[in-house]
Amino acid sequence: MKKAIKIGTSDFKKIIEENTYYVDKTPMIKEVINDPSEVILLPRPRRFGKTLNMSMLYYFFDQKNAQENRKLFEGLKISKEPEYETEQGKYPVILISFKDIKDLTFEDALSNIRNIISSTYKQFENQINFKKIQKDERNIFKSILERKSEKIDTINSLKLLTEILYTSTGTKPILLIDEYDTPIHASYTNQYYDSMVNFMSMFLGAALKDNIHLHKGILTGTLRISRESIFTGLNNISVYSLLNSEYSSWFGFTNDELSQLLKDYDLEPLESSIKAWYNGYIFGNKEIYNPWSILNFVKSEDKRFIAHWVNTANNDLIKELIVDSSSAVRLELQELLKGKSIIKVLDENIVFKDLKKSENVVFSFLVFSGYLKAKLAKFEDTDYWYELSTPNEEVRKLFSTIILQWMEDSLVRPQLQNLLQALVEGNIPVFERLLSQFVLTSLSYHTLSTDHIEKVYQSFMLGLLVSLADQYELTSEKESGFGRYDLALVPHNKNKKAIIMEFKTIDDFYDETKDQALESALKQIEDRQYETAIKQRGYSDILKMAVVFDGKRVWVKV
Repeated sequence: MKKAIKIGTSDFKKIIEENTYYVDKTPMIKEVINDPSEVILLPRPRRFGKTLNMSMLYYFFDQKNAQENRKLFEGLKISKEPEYETEQGKYPVILISFKDIKDLTFEDALSNIRNIISSTYKQFENQINFKKIQKDERNIFKSILERKSEKIDTINSLKLLTEILYTSTGTKPILLIDEYDTPIHASYTNQYYDSMVNFMSMFLGAALKDNIHLHKGILTGTLRISRESIFTGLNNISVYSLLNSEYSSWFGFTNDELSQLLKDYDLEPLESSIKAWYNGYIFGNKEIYNPWSILNFVKSEDKRFIAHWVNTANNDLIKELIVDSSSAVRLELQELLKGKSIIKVLDENIVFKDLKKSENVVFSFLVFSGYLKAKLAKFEDTDYWYELSTPNEEVRKLFSTIILQWMEDSLVRPQLQNLLQALVEGNIPVFERLLSQFVLTSLSYHTLSTDHIEKVYQSFMLGLLVSLADQYELTSEKESGFGRYDLALVPHNKNKKAIIMEFKTIDDFYDETKDQALESALKQIEDRQYETAIKQRGYSDILKMAVVFDGKRVWVKV
């Protein structure tokens, strides 16, 4: 009998006790134990199992209910390791999560942080020997418990709790902080960024920097935000991002784990399609599959390939980054959309204030947030260069939607539909008129000042036509005949018209007219026999189209 799959359950104990499907990540415990670092930061994209792994660490190390919790690990991989006997149930463990701190104001966020800390304190009331605790510490403990603490006591609250636990138990506690950067994301979106960064810097610094009462601290989040003064002076922290080989197998599914999952649910025939839609990540040197989308697909009754992961969060920041980015960034994103890759140096230290200023920060943010994958390409001039590409079909669909939105921003959707209809019906006068309107309203003179002007127009056209992808195969720069055409639309229905486009800009140096440029483009299609590859596929009705641009003016001829 197949085990049930729990979606969205991140409580390790509940998954094990209810005997639901679990991919064994307990060897991570051994890596944590053997890691000499005092503080460990593990940034990974959302929905890759961070919270579940923190829950697993909690139940393994925590002194409370140690014997009962030991049963949770029976038969799992860690139970076969010597660390199981020596480290299990040995420490007081503080587990705190900031995943729900997404408030609109700093005051509300701080209030909710106080609530979370108060609840955390309450969990330890029965473990603490208050006779060993000094009077002033008892008073602060009470004020935090009652949610009446001063801001400075809130800042020092985790540090105080580690001290009190050590004094009471004689054992240094482990501190687990899940989704440490969620409040910072929310503060950036809601414009109280400086206040939150300042608070989190002091709060985390107090708990983690030179804390002699702490055995080990482990943090998870989406991004490493260290140049923002979050971890200023914290020289005892080790950061293992998705670019590192350490901890690379513990978030997401490996190839072997995916194969076993598909075998367990009789889905092996769909493996190649599942990989195309949901895989594509590289953590360290391992290929990793998106667990949220995979499990949702396996659990679904109709086994439809739809976007699961990209719909689990508000993608407004991603959309804003793309829409507001430079023309160079948008050109490269459209190259990615066409299945190509780009080479970049990545910055692991994300600075939110630089998101719209630096091209590298934009691409770094997209990589570490899970929207692009990065494969190490070369080491040159003290920099590591990575080959970036879209990880899978699910993310490509999101990019297509965003780029289409960019195209539609200046005109209403019906006008775009009219343009597309005029194109596929061969109504050239209407297509030329509507295309001229789009160029006039959507392309800025700043964008058109680039040295790669024809690439700008080519990417612009691809963005306009991307919504035809369900009816047409869109290809660009594809070899056919004696060259490469600029853009082709090949219908899935061979009875419909295929379209080959060649883009030209008027050559002012030779006093070229728009009519000469149009004829030149059509002649190039004929001379280089661009229709060859399409004809070989069984298409007989092929429209050859010249599109000539001159700044914001455009002409079309077939």
